[in-house]
Amino acid sequence: MDILKTMLIDVGSSFCRIKRYKIGDFFGPVDMGLYLSKQYNSLNIGTGLLAGSIFPGSNRLIINGFSPCWGGFYVSSMGGAGLVFNDLGLNMLSIIGRATVPSVLYLNRPHQEEVMVEIEELPLESIWNEGRKGVYSLMDYVYEKYKNKYENDPRVLAVGKASQKTDFRAIVSSHIKKGEMTYIDTWCGRGGFGSKLLQEHNIAAIIFGGTFIEEDFRDLKVADEWFKNKYQKKLAAKDIEATTKYRYDPKFNTGGTFGVNYAAVGGSLLAFNYNSIYWSEEKRKDVHQRFILDHYLKEFNEETIANKQQNTCGEPCAAVCKKMNNEYKKDYEPYQALGPLCGIFDQRSAEKVTHHADILGFDAISVGGFTAFLMDCVDKDYIEPADVGIEKKPKFSPDNFDILEDSAHNANIVIKLLDNIVANDNPIDLSEGARKYARHLARTRGKKVLDCFVYNAFARKGWVVPNQYWVPGVLSPMAIMGKYYMWYNSEFVPPRELGKANADRFKKEIMIDNMGFCRFHRLWAEEMIPEIIEELYGLGKEYMNNVALTVGRIHSRNASVYWESQKNVDFIYHYLKRKKEIDKVESDHLTFWLERFEKDRNDAAFDYWYDIHKGAHESLREY
Repeated sequence: MDILKTMLIDVGSSFCRIKRYKIGDFFGPVDMGLYLSKQYNSLNIGTGLLAGSIFPGSNRLIINGFSPCWGGFYVSSMGGAGLVFNDLGLNMLSIIGRATVPSVLYLNRPHQEEVMVEIEELPLESIWNEGRKGVYSLMDYVYEKYKNKYENDPRVLAVGKASQKTDFRAIVSSHIKKGEMTYIDTWCGRGGFGSKLLQEHNIAAIIFGGTFIEEDFRDLKVADEWFKNKYQKKLAAKDIEATTKYRYDPKFNTGGTFGVNYAAVGGSLLAFNYNSIYWSEEKRKDVHQRFILDHYLKEFNEETIANKQQNTCGEPCAAVCKKMNNEYKKDYEPYQALGPLCGIFDQRSAEKVTHHADILGFDAISVGGFTAFLMDCVDKDYIEPADVGIEKKPKFSPDNFDILEDSAHNANIVIKLLDNIVANDNPIDLSEGARKYARHLARTRGKKVLDCFVYNAFARKGWVVPNQYWVPGVLSPMAIMGKYYMWYNSEFVPPRELGKANADRFKKEIMIDNMGFCRFHRLWAEEMIPEIIEELYGLGKEYMNNVALTVGRIHSRNASVYWESQKNVDFIYHYLKRKKEIDKVESDHLTFWLERFEKDRNDAAFDYWYDIHKGAHESLREY
């Protein structure tokens, strides 16, 4: 295949056409999506050149466009769904226009025929209130209605009620296996593309599949030779080595992002709306031991790891990263943001909260950070419980904290807050984003309210809750934040060098995403993708030049805004202090910045932020 095929669909008129692009001019869903977004402000859904191939992790579905919550071009993705999308014989679907009523978009390609396209009305409100509720009921409804039209198992994308009320709604899809909808759901969570799909295009669900036969690369012998030349190991052996953390890591006697991250976090624990950054190291380690190791993680290990409740996202893969407990999927960041960050340290309470957020269709990380912020403000008496539609104050300190009872208490408050966000008479109006909502509160209640909210700011209204790691990289002024398009190591580096490291990570992540690869395979994918493209297409160097150009074009739209919250500044200061006092890092640069922060915290933070910005600009200029 020497061309990339994009189907452009106007869901208002049902008009569609195929646009073809030469490989070399474009390579994948990110660079094509950036181009099409500029042309049409489209929502773009696609796969990489290697989808359906022998390479594990190559079947990620990439979704991009201009994000309603971030305010700039954004890239998100979900695991496994690209394998079914590949059955359409398309590289990308670009949605423009707006349906007159909430609708489902049906796509099917039986054998070598043309893609069949239908747009049909959905009784959305009634569906959301039936069966499993919310996004799960919508997936069930669409699948049951259309499944008999497919020879192979299709895939359903769906949005939830939060898409109507907020700008940070996710898109969800569950793996369908042997005709049954499984509990293994995968999320395009960050960027608010569920909100974009419903609010801008009036599409609430998409079902796709087919039996189109593509000549995908399936020669394992050839692939093994490439890997033996590079690593002295066959492809499968190298992939198993690279995905150890996500399967089972014997160093920690656990597995998956939840297990390994919580086993290792120690004194870097983030809890109670980041208030843990103000605690002593001894207190953080004590909470980590008693609340996490002895309970939250212990439950996970006993229920999920010991019972081997694990699966893949829907494609053949050695990582088996989907760690389950019956219907509940356990990933670190959702169970962190809607767990310890909200004062919840018990699996039953965390399952209840996270599942409720999923039903409503929220980006779990951002809604966790937002509800933790509200709970912190109520606890500190900056706002009244009635201001956000709740009756009781949370239990928001580890002192005299009962893990079961107080976690359940806090979970009930979070659930009430989530319901209040989507209610018709909602006391929490997030229609213009959480950042604008928080600034509005601050105008009437004082700046101290805004200072409790940890978020990255972009342009006029853009916002995203950062990744759940206590490192400066997660608060960097980059063109896309909330993903791993930045350097998130805990090692101290001077801010200007951090900016350069962010830029390098940005390029590598885009290189992987533009091929539709899962980043869990990055330990070999970052090195092998250019070589694979060279072997198959003779365009390895051209691909890397294209990646640099694409990243430069995205970065040229960088409208990051300096930290608006004092807690962002404190997050950085206490990180630096911990590096000096606890990790005993000997560095003149660390001493310099720590002394600056202690002399004038805000002045130092301003220069620190801009130094990160400078480093990124130095590395990402177009020449």
